[in-house]
Amino acid sequence: MNWQTLAATSRYKTAAAIKQRLDAGDLGEARHGIEELIAALSRSEKRALKSHIIRLMMHIIKWHTQPDRRSLSWAATINNTRDEIAEIQEETPSLNDAVVRALWGKAFLAAKRDAEAEMGVRSGVERLEWEDVFLREYELEGNTRSVF
Repeated sequence: MNWQTLAATSRYKTAAAIKQRLDAGDLGEARHGIEELIAALSRSEKRALKSHIIRLMMHIIKWHTQPDRRSLSWAATINNTRDEIAEIQEETPSLNDAVVRALWGKAFLAAKRDAEAEMGVRSGVERLEWEDVFLREYELEGNTRSVF
């Protein structure tokens, strides 16, 4: 059985096929299926993490590029996306900060491209630091309560 292809196309069908192999007593084949299913789930979580990083960076780029268009919605999106990233990292400890740093360059380029397309203007933001993305508080000037 081609476990890699099956795991890439359907987690449910992969689990069902693993059960069939276990029921048939073919532990070696079931083990291969489980390993491929775990790898597929890991890839899926990593893609989700990268997507959230891009979304977070995109809003921060927009925040810096269009200060006159800042909104509570942008600040909330930054906060919520940070929470999503933290949840992924909590649920999948292997997707730690080192993985985030490994994704950083490609994620920034995608975020900048998407932000510029959405804004219809070029951004002067040439890079984002860890502090900009994960530590800095983003709130509207004059807003007396924190959005976090």
